[in-house]
Amino acid sequence: MPVKDLIHSISLVSSIPEDIAMTASKLQYRDFITVGLLLKNIALHNKDGIVKDNWIYIQEPYVKVARLQLFNNWSPYMVSDKKLHYVGMEYMCFENDELWSMSDDEFIKFAIGEMKSLKLIKDEDIVSSNIVKIKKAYPSYTGVYNEFYKIKEYTEKIDNLFLIGRNGMHRYNNMDHSMLSAMEAVNCIINNNKDKRSIWNINTEEEYHEVKTDQK
Repeated sequence: MPVKDLIHSISLVSSIPEDIAMTASKLQYRDFITVGLLLKNIALHNKDGIVKDNWIYIQEPYVKVARLQLFNNWSPYMVSDKKLHYVGMEYMCFENDELWSMSDDEFIKFAIGEMKSLKLIKDEDIVSSNIVKIKKAYPSYTGVYNEFYKIKEYTEKIDNLFLIGRNGMHRYNNMDHSMLSAMEAVNCIINNNKDKRSIWNINTEEEYHEVKTDQK
């Protein structure tokens, strides 16, 4: 649960310190839109066929799409028809900005237009499409983030409350870190451990974790 929403919810049923409520209300986020395209073909080939990347970052300045996710490359079971390709077009935005405010149909048409301008698909390649909007997908280390420690100290005093995951900890955790934080919370509950430092110690290492290994 986003910390911003959590503190607001608590304030509806209990009085909380004014500085905690104010800090939480000003926490900043980046929102997220994915347009999924089921395709007969996509122009991302190499000598072995469709490229094997999971994500492809888009650098062209004339489009707003930030990244393509190739779902087939995560698992062959992601798409029932093995002849088709399911691609996610990922957009980072802010709630109620120009992108977020488009209707679903408008946005899908806009996204398809960007794929065509990148010369990755043609109209006849498209089988179907869908759109997913996610609020507060990315906690931001901007604005009042340097005061987040106040919220952490306040919530740690609530024995049966455990902040976990990317939104719960307002930390840019990956999925592995998020799952680890949940596992540590379970350990604390099982062992009646009120010291939550093991949760907050996750993802504090300085080295980068996601290292690509050579595939033979």
